[in-house]
Amino acid sequence: MTVLRPVRAGNAFEETVERLLQAIKLGVVGKGDKLPPERELAARLGISRVTLREAIRALSDAGYLDVRRGRYGGAFVTYEPPPPGPGDLRQAVNEMGVAELSDVLTFRLAVECGAAQVLATTELTDEQRGVLLRRLSELEAAGLDDYRRLDTAFHLSIAELTGSSLLATTCADARLRIADLLNAIPMLQVNLEHSAGQHRAIVEAILAGDPDAARRAVAEHLEGTAALLRGFLT
Repeated sequence: MTVLRPVRAGNAFEETVERLLQAIKLGVVGKGDKLPPERELAARLGISRVTLREAIRALSDAGYLDVRRGRYGGAFVTYEPPPPGPGDLRQAVNEMGVAELSDVLTFRLAVECGAAQVLATTELTDEQRGVLLRRLSELEAAGLDDYRRLDTAFHLSIAELTGSSLLATTCADARLRIADLLNAIPMLQVNLEHSAGQHRAIVEAILAGDPDAARRAVAEHLEGTAALLRGFLT
């Protein structure tokens, strides 16, 4: 829930909508899942419940949430990324710009490699090790319809487990910047199998306390994603 951080008072409504959309588009709260209770969510975002309700109503009107009343009610996510079309990736890149794409990929490489290095130098508790292994297991068992969401959860968990809210927020921002691009890449079975081996190498390096190996494993994985992007754009 890194993306659900406090908003600034000046644009509370707009930033609340932004935070909720980030959580939805990153799959932090998946389709069919319910947002945290209103009281908890308002406290987490540092806003009034009135502002929160206005933001939820706006996202409900836009088709991202389904608000249900009653004992088992709440705000349920209805959004899911559309299946990739043949021209979606090129359109997403055109909207972003080639220069910005290169910048974003470099940004992501720096922050995710750094997060893995930091975590590999951290003395992890059994609970933290369990979280990392559970995220990996969930990703390895994921179907195609849930893969991107669980892939995001895996990558963000590395930054979150460092205990640095700034690092976790930065990694979430980097992921959000390329979310549309990742969603536009067709999921190829060979690539998913290759990624599975890379994900496991990342976890093994972190749990072994080897920061250099962790950095190399993340770099290899992200460079593979960048190569796939370039390949579909040629």
